[in-house]
Amino acid sequence: MLHDDALRQSIGGALQGFAVHCLPDTDAPRGRAAVALVVTEEGPGAQVGSLPAYTHWSTQAALVLTRRALHLRHHANQWALPGGRTEVGESPEQAALRELREEVGLSLPPEAVLGRLDDYATRSGFIITPVVLWADAARTMAPNADEVASIHRITLAEFLRADAPLLEHVPDQPHPVLRMPVGDRWIAAPTAAALYQFREVCLLGRPTRVAHFGQPEFAWR
Repeated sequence: MLHDDALRQSIGGALQGFAVHCLPDTDAPRGRAAVALVVTEEGPGAQVGSLPAYTHWSTQAALVLTRRALHLRHHANQWALPGGRTEVGESPEQAALRELREEVGLSLPPEAVLGRLDDYATRSGFIITPVVLWADAARTMAPNADEVASIHRITLAEFLRADAPLLEHVPDQPHPVLRMPVGDRWIAAPTAAALYQFREVCLLGRPTRVAHFGQPEFAWR
């Protein structure tokens, strides 16, 4: 899947035709947050599980993910999308652009926003709004050591794997826990929920909902 104008138009068109589900503030006792789903070019990047390390730039499309810093109090070293709390007066789009700049040093203009996906309420009390952004090669990214251990470019093909998503039925939970495989590892909801809906809506053109999927217990904090 090439990172080109045709892909940008396809993703933008899919988002324009998607009826986003927004959740009220009453579902967010700890506030709102936004995450950035950044479509950029593959490589070079670090090895991820069984995925080979990239040694050259490629025009294959990829998403930007991070591993959280090891010293963080919550969710250290876990997979994440760039993002964080929405500040007073900010839209989700503004928050996603700001967090992207603060966490990985990537500054994008407002015109980079392609659209939103559904709000997702976490077990920890936040509402997360995923914002889809378009970037060029993004060659100047660098992790903010206060928050990010490493930056990874995962090809879109990895999210289209036949074994995705991974669903685990957990006792006393009405819906399965959602995970997305990456290499020989996996990413858990809520990050996995945004990735799965991106795959379904933006890449496959299917208006799939994800708000009902569960999160593993370690994500409840």
